[in-house]
Amino acid sequence: MTTRLFGEPVRRREDPRLLTGQGRYVDDLGRDALAAAFVRSPHAHARIRDIDVTQALDVPGLVAIYTWEDLPERVGRPLPLLIPHPALTHGRTAHPLAREMVRHVGEPVVMVVAADRYAAEDACALIDVDYEPLKPVVGLEEAVLGAQLVHEDVPGNVGAHFVQEVAGADGRSAREAIETAPHTLAFRLDIERSASTPLEGRGVYARWDGRDLRVYSSTQTSTSVRMAVAAALELPLTQVEVIAPDVGGGFGVKIVHPWAEEVLVPWAAMTLGREVKWTEDRREHFISSAHERGQVQYVRVGFDDDGRVLGLDVTFLHDHGAYTPYGIIVPIVTSTQLLGPYKIGAYRVEFSAVYTNTVQVTPYRGAGRPQGAFCMERTMDKIARYLGKDRTEVREVNFIRPEEFPYDQRLIFQDGRPLIYDSGDYPEMLRVLKEMVGWDEHARRPGTGIGIGCYVEGTGVGPYEGGHVQITSDGRVHVSTGLTSQGQGHETAFAQIAATELGVPIERVSVVTGDTRRFGYAVGTFASRAAVVSGSAIALACRKVREKALRIAAEALEADPADLEIDDGIVHVAGAPGAAIPLASVAVLANPLRYAFDEETRRATPFAGVADYDRPPVPEGEEPGLEGRDYYSPIRSTFAAGMHAAIVETDPDTAEIKVVRYVVVHDCGKLINPMIVEGQIHGGVAQGIGGALYERMAYDVHGQLVNASFMDFLMPYVTEVPHVETGHLETPSPLNPLGVKGAGEAGVIPVSAVIASAIEDAEGIEIDRMPISPSELFDLRAARDMR
Repeated sequence: MTTRLFGEPVRRREDPRLLTGQGRYVDDLGRDALAAAFVRSPHAHARIRDIDVTQALDVPGLVAIYTWEDLPERVGRPLPLLIPHPALTHGRTAHPLAREMVRHVGEPVVMVVAADRYAAEDACALIDVDYEPLKPVVGLEEAVLGAQLVHEDVPGNVGAHFVQEVAGADGRSAREAIETAPHTLAFRLDIERSASTPLEGRGVYARWDGRDLRVYSSTQTSTSVRMAVAAALELPLTQVEVIAPDVGGGFGVKIVHPWAEEVLVPWAAMTLGREVKWTEDRREHFISSAHERGQVQYVRVGFDDDGRVLGLDVTFLHDHGAYTPYGIIVPIVTSTQLLGPYKIGAYRVEFSAVYTNTVQVTPYRGAGRPQGAFCMERTMDKIARYLGKDRTEVREVNFIRPEEFPYDQRLIFQDGRPLIYDSGDYPEMLRVLKEMVGWDEHARRPGTGIGIGCYVEGTGVGPYEGGHVQITSDGRVHVSTGLTSQGQGHETAFAQIAATELGVPIERVSVVTGDTRRFGYAVGTFASRAAVVSGSAIALACRKVREKALRIAAEALEADPADLEIDDGIVHVAGAPGAAIPLASVAVLANPLRYAFDEETRRATPFAGVADYDRPPVPEGEEPGLEGRDYYSPIRSTFAAGMHAAIVETDPDTAEIKVVRYVVVHDCGKLINPMIVEGQIHGGVAQGIGGALYERMAYDVHGQLVNASFMDFLMPYVTEVPHVETGHLETPSPLNPLGVKGAGEAGVIPVSAVIASAIEDAEGIEIDRMPISPSELFDLRAARDMR
């Protein structure tokens, strides 16, 4: 590596385009396309008795109206259950348009296609759906009673039940260890729902030319949407292209595929022979996409006089909403990532994923980890409080030590592989955090509190990603990978990897993501995996290209490839500056030509030099051109880690909670671009503060989401998010060629636990439910004062 761009805080190359209004999102495309709109259920649970479209037929501009009965069998069947699991015994997914029953407010019932969205919405308003309302199931407590069922064939509303258990070093079970421990605690914790709410909602635009289908989707997984659409429409994969243009945020909600609209819009385009487009409005996003976070946790823990955990038993209920398209990944992540950076003597975890008549639950940034961190970190704080010890002291005594890596937690992670931490230094991380925030010097006074939270994040899950790298005759490097981008800075980070590996200026590197025309095999952008998996694949592809370039240059320079270096796009002999050849020329020589197009390409024509008549122009086993493709498939996940601390102030009269200082120490292995990592962390902390203090999905007893707009759904503004102070630790991962770990979700994971810890420190009141509002804190004060 001759160009030192890996590890540098290079400014994001995509920002000028996005910030000056030159981005191209789904809704910027297909200006002449027909527009789709949907009649969505106003009821949380109801039987569809009849659909009368008569009044809508005379709306000017109307093109078509479709109900489930109008769909061919291949389109109308239930959407796929993406991640099956043996414990998911009663997995259920929705039909693209509701068939006979609706199970949450917002479920699509009718699709209308018209000349424009105005006409489509007018027609929707005139369609009369006769519903027979049924009693909805809302909330986990009501769901597990089983008095009413979301799905008539799912007993007790339990879609999945899963247990994992590991014994302590002495062979005792968690429950045995707890029963015999010197000290025990038992308590309940609650986390409420929130949602991704990206700047851009979902959107689909499709066009069909009679043979090939092109779909543009605001998605986190264009290759998977391609496969899903091809399967649903029974098209050969080679006749389907899916492109993710600029995507205005995803945060997990856009990893689900195919959404009903991703099947229906392309089908309508094929059926009508016209381009069709649909873009989601904000209310649709609230009531018909996906939510996350809702859990009730029951904890029993046994520990010794030092606060060392001897046994931990956690049972929790996970609200899965009306359907399970993404399987039980979220509660699996909660159950395994709950352990954080700690050695737990014996551990048992049991969860039930239950159905409710609410919007389905799929991963949202953090994907089960915030719930797990809340459980573990609240447990650590309760142990410290019970023993009268400093909260950091209790954490320190339970840490996995640096010399114990790789550390096997003896559980199975979300990727179906062992939960083995690859590297880390948790004691050092805590030392740095305490020093940065001034933990030991913090002077407690009424209304001011300091909190802490630790976490470990599994990143870079498989099964694979790929990268393609090509150097063209103008010396430019073209990089493509199949996963998508929705704000992570891939154009910059991947270009830094390629520039470093190939020794070229970053200005000569271009990056394309999320376009199945350029790269057809990929998994997607989620679980903090892009840098680890795609970044490694791109590095491996670059190394193939570099090896070939040095071999060709060596022949041209009559030198040994081992003596060659590449710097600033020039291949030269080490120690002999005059013996050099541009990479652009090497790319020309790599592609033997019959015809010359300019002075540079003359070098590759048949009579340009002395030929070796004993071998063909393109050697056996090689391909023309200077390009390479490679894939990286991780043996298991890498495990990043972090620790956060916050100082809060609580108003003595209004109970308002203000975060006045926030500090993060994070370890994601080798840093490709520290500026991008810090941006990811800062954004995550902002979302975490929203989840801790403001954001919740407020359902009433009728299953109506009563705050389905930005007027009612509170989010933190810049005035509520303090400056985030960030420190980095680098413990390289031994599992991939770059030594990197993921960072995309880190900022959000422990925030609720940190804020709860700080409020508890300020108020002396146990905080067992998040998010917490000023009115709730006011009520907790009143309850305390009455005791």
